[in-house]
Amino acid sequence: MLEKSYKKNYYFAIGIFILINILWICTVNTQPFSDFQYYHELAKQIALGGIWGNTYTSIGYSIFLAAFYKIFGANILVGKIVNLILSLLSIILFKKILEFTSMEEKSKFIVFILFAFFPSTIFYNTILGSEVLFTFLMLLVTYLFFKENFKFKYIYIGILVGINTMVKPFFIVYFFAIFLYKIIFKENILKTIKESFSILLIALLVLSPWAYRNTKYNGEFTFVSNNGGIVLYINNNSQNKLGRWMPAKEVENSIVNKEEYKNANMTAQNKMLKNAAKEWIKNHPKEFTILGLKRLGNTYFVGDDLAYSLQGVNLNESTKFKMYYAYGTFRAIFLLIALCYIVYYSIYIIYCLLKKRVDKLDNLTVYLCILFYMFTCVYFVTEGQARYSFPMIFIFCYTFYKFIVMIKNKQIS
Repeated sequence: MLEKSYKKNYYFAIGIFILINILWICTVNTQPFSDFQYYHELAKQIALGGIWGNTYTSIGYSIFLAAFYKIFGANILVGKIVNLILSLLSIILFKKILEFTSMEEKSKFIVFILFAFFPSTIFYNTILGSEVLFTFLMLLVTYLFFKENFKFKYIYIGILVGINTMVKPFFIVYFFAIFLYKIIFKENILKTIKESFSILLIALLVLSPWAYRNTKYNGEFTFVSNNGGIVLYINNNSQNKLGRWMPAKEVENSIVNKEEYKNANMTAQNKMLKNAAKEWIKNHPKEFTILGLKRLGNTYFVGDDLAYSLQGVNLNESTKFKMYYAYGTFRAIFLLIALCYIVYYSIYIIYCLLKKRVDKLDNLTVYLCILFYMFTCVYFVTEGQARYSFPMIFIFCYTFYKFIVMIKNKQIS
């Protein structure tokens, strides 16, 4: 009976979610810029039969968006509506994922509401960025992983991992997250290797046509994209003091100013930049660690991603500042509480492993902790931006609530 009553609540919440997002899209006329402008222009180019990028950056989102531009016209409103649909599917998937837990219906509903109405869940729908699509695919992968008796589960997961790697190349390491999860719960080692590495194999097969295309384009083996090197280079050098993006030309004795670099193809340039960044990291471990921590601070405790949604919107600077401040403060406090629970539960995982009591661990919480560390390790090494934490908002909503419950009950849950 209780479950039926909550069904009505979910329907009502979803209806409000759709209404708020429609109002936001109609009221806030966000204009794409920087990376978002590039995604939009490339999607238009692909829709019109043009070249599919130059291998510099991953274009999974642009390819996806181009399909809708081809059918409905290359208008940014089309992209925003597609984002809304993806967001709606994401919150529904999150609801389904919560059904795999032993939480009470009331608790599940509260966590669902936290995710559905988290500010960025709404305002990202006007941004033509890859985050909404990436998050949807990751939630779909998560749902399939926890769904029992699903035939060919790891084949489908492998396909989705391959597709999502086209959106963000680091997602290829998801197979290792699954490997760690199964090791923690002491599943059969041969079965664990078979299932986790089958995800990697299928993903690589999905990516192979694109790798072939990129290799043919550059004349030497090229995987998903070639911007990994520049990201490492501009974020790991002695001139970078903030752990954020900086112009490559401002790096001391910058490689990008050298003739050898200018005359090389994109894949060769990528290798040069990666090697230079790795050499700097090896020779500056302390500075690298400090920058890494700053990158994580930028990712988790700075709320400047709201600016992406207000780009081109006719608001005075005072109003914008107040919005940035309110959102940034809320976001920083919310994520800090959520992160406290992740750290706390991570220690509990270690304790249970040492005491051989993994039966005390909650499956979904362990999985979400592993996902969090997967993202965190990537951003510690590469680059820190508030937008990079967007795919983890559902994790933070879940762990935020778990922390509040833990404090209230004074016990691990």
